[in-house]
Amino acid sequence: QVDRYLYHMRLSDDVLLDVMARFQAEMVKGLGRDTNPTATVKMLPSFVRSLPDGSEKGDFLAVDLGGSQFRAHRVKVFDDGKQSSQLESKFYPTPKEVIRGNGAELFDYVADCLLDFMETKNLKHKKLPLGFTFSFPCRQTKLEEGVLLAWTKHFKVRGVQDTDVVSSLRKALQKHKASFVPAGDVDVLALVNDTVGTMMTCGYDDQRCEVGLIIGTGTNACYMEEMRHIDLVEGDEGRMCINTEWGAFGDDGALDDLRTEFDRELDLGSLNPGKQLFEKMISSLYLGELVRLILLKMTKEGLLFNGKVSTALLTKGKIEMKHVSAMEKYKEGLSNTKEILTDLNLFPSEEDCIAVQHVCTIVSFRSANLCAAALAAILTRLRENKKLLRMRTTVGIDGGLYKTHPQYAKRLHKVVRRLVPNCDVRFLLSVSGSGKGAAMVTAVAYRLAAQRKQIDATLAPFLLSLETLREVRNTMRTELEYGLKRETQASATVKMLPTYVCGTPDGTEKGKFLALDLGGTNFRVLLVKIRSGRRRSVQMYNKIFAIPLEIMQGTGEELFDHIVQCIADFLEYMGIKGARLPLGFTFSFPCRQASIDKGTLVGWTKGFKATDCEGEDVVDMLREAIRRRNEFDLDIVAVVNDTVGTMMTCGYEDPNCEIGLIAGTGSNVCYMEDMKNIEIVEGNEGKMCINTEWGGFGDNGCIDNIRTKYDKEVDEGSLNPGKQRYEKMTSGMYLGEIVRQILIDLTKQGLLFRGQISESLRKRGIFETKFLSQIESDRLALLQVRRILQQLGLDSTCEDSIIVKEVCGAVSKRAAQLCGAGLAAIVEKKRENQGVERLQITVGVDGTLYKLHPHFSRVLRETVKELAPQCDVTFMLSEDGSGKGAALITAVAKRLHNVGQK
Repeated sequence: QVDRYLYHMRLSDDVLLDVMARFQAEMVKGLGRDTNPTATVKMLPSFVRSLPDGSEKGDFLAVDLGGSQFRAHRVKVFDDGKQSSQLESKFYPTPKEVIRGNGAELFDYVADCLLDFMETKNLKHKKLPLGFTFSFPCRQTKLEEGVLLAWTKHFKVRGVQDTDVVSSLRKALQKHKASFVPAGDVDVLALVNDTVGTMMTCGYDDQRCEVGLIIGTGTNACYMEEMRHIDLVEGDEGRMCINTEWGAFGDDGALDDLRTEFDRELDLGSLNPGKQLFEKMISSLYLGELVRLILLKMTKEGLLFNGKVSTALLTKGKIEMKHVSAMEKYKEGLSNTKEILTDLNLFPSEEDCIAVQHVCTIVSFRSANLCAAALAAILTRLRENKKLLRMRTTVGIDGGLYKTHPQYAKRLHKVVRRLVPNCDVRFLLSVSGSGKGAAMVTAVAYRLAAQRKQIDATLAPFLLSLETLREVRNTMRTELEYGLKRETQASATVKMLPTYVCGTPDGTEKGKFLALDLGGTNFRVLLVKIRSGRRRSVQMYNKIFAIPLEIMQGTGEELFDHIVQCIADFLEYMGIKGARLPLGFTFSFPCRQASIDKGTLVGWTKGFKATDCEGEDVVDMLREAIRRRNEFDLDIVAVVNDTVGTMMTCGYEDPNCEIGLIAGTGSNVCYMEDMKNIEIVEGNEGKMCINTEWGGFGDNGCIDNIRTKYDKEVDEGSLNPGKQRYEKMTSGMYLGEIVRQILIDLTKQGLLFRGQISESLRKRGIFETKFLSQIESDRLALLQVRRILQQLGLDSTCEDSIIVKEVCGAVSKRAAQLCGAGLAAIVEKKRENQGVERLQITVGVDGTLYKLHPHFSRVLRETVKELAPQCDVTFMLSEDGSGKGAALITAVAKRLHNVGQK
């Protein structure tokens, strides 16, 4: 009979899966900026961004308002490696006149109780941070602020709704200030919901805990959500605990098909009709009343107690949760049930007792089922956020219903595991979640604030003010002038090497050209066909060859023999071994040129160390190697720097391009300078391209004021200590290494990777610059950042990933700004050369850092605009400056040579 009567309260797994899907949809609605105002599940951000990591320490106070009693706590957290803490508490009643009175009285009462507690514990002279557990829905904009949205449970205090409860508590404490010894003071650091407190308490003991659940007088859940999904809070980095306030699920009618006539009747008689409908189907505050309404109707219909309705059955609140729990103690048989019903002046038969026990079971089982369905929705969301097929996690739980009901916990666990078979869930009972939890949130906030300070201090030297950047621009300008003057050129750090490239393409270039490209770990040979006239085009064929480390660092003869071997392979491959083609040799190392086809190597960079090359003419070395092989002959027309090649490639498309920039493995700039300013070359007519070799800027100490200890460590560990200092702060080859040095330092300070420096982090060069580009990508979730770090053998938490991303951002932003400051000096020089008020100019750019890094190019452009406001600079991406560029230089040189001969 009971089963038939309460048929609608028995929920199948299919129905529960449907409830789960509905709740998931509500969560998404609550997280969206546009949909949140109409969402019933408010998904309130708690501004708790981190779980305890075990390094918390300190002495904290906590007050806890929201349950049947008000509590004050003192929590000591020890950093002793054992994660131990000590809790002292005192309980105070919450009188009816306080919880139904006005706001000032309520907060005065809280302040009085706290003061009393501090007196009994002899704490009045101490200044302790306070965590305030306030178990009602609040909209927070920061951790220490919360505006009450609505009272729930049995609270109804006037004048508090829509106000900040933390400032009300602060005001009340302020009134009592005279009672404290002058040194004593209380600082409210965190406002915490009891659900969040539960998660944090359990999180201290089990770092997998990322869900908090309360099933008691009220019910609620919270969990760690990805920031990128929380529209209501700025920022995409990391995670934040979301207080779902799921008690209101169904307030929009979403659960109407599951609510029975008894649920409707109970709701109408409550303090807040139409509100908190899910909570009214689940929490202990209402289950006893639900049982009473069912028994009353069954009795009226003659199904129980011979149809005799007692006063107890007619009295609201007469059957409480404790009665329901006691009647469900099956081990006691029917004795409990009989005793309770008799006390209520109902004189039950054995059948009555069995039926009543069955009603209690169905009501409490439905509560566990609904709770499990919503919890399963949260667990599924967590698993999907992490992109895992299977997830291990822990749910921290508190609340009287879960703790005291004989069957509830077991039923809940069983149903959750059935609904989410791909989640391995551990349920951890919280010890004083609302008190210790508030202290934990405060302790974590304290730890994060201290860590933030340390991280800011570490990264502060990388933040360059506009003033500093102007100084860098001006110093660069001075150094450029030194490099151009005859008397200072020898000692200048920015070498300003003449390239003997005296023109840019004019569109009449044509013919077949070979190009060689040596400048990194790979070597390329190209055949370039240039057409002029209406069908102007450039066709390229190329082949890439590797340069083994032993050849990079062997003898010069071995290196050039290897290069000629590669050329021979290519000529054969293309079937052009017999033709004597003009060749442009891109040689991306500092060279001093005496003419366009003579280049003396000043010094190796980028990891090359071949002997007997420095001070030698590289064109002669190439000719010698060709002669040694004695298979083919080539007309070596030009030795070219890749930066010049970049400028020429863009110059072919845009005649306004007179600057070339490389921002990749290395860093360099070239530009067309007026011959009259180049004192080390004869002649004053026309222009010549100057290869600045600006990587050596600062080798004389002129930018030491902005070099950090990390820059010095990277420099000292490099192949060429003391050389190319500017390049080491701006180029791709070194940025990853700077990041690695910072990460080691932060780990030593205990701010990263739990203070453990892994073997891989000790390896020089492990942190390649491509990882910076990947980690800083805006589209990349922290989960993927963690994966990249795992590939590097770095086991990181979510917080670690945020810090690593921040470090990468600081290092690459500084690199782009320094590069921009240098470039601003060049464009300003060009403007003055031309004697114009405003300069329109194009910069041809190449290099992986500029092309692949998500922010480098933007920051570079912004910096140039800021530091050279009278120059309108267009940036043009170069297509293969070192290959196509070398062929174009060769073609231009041939054209100018022919003109000269004529």
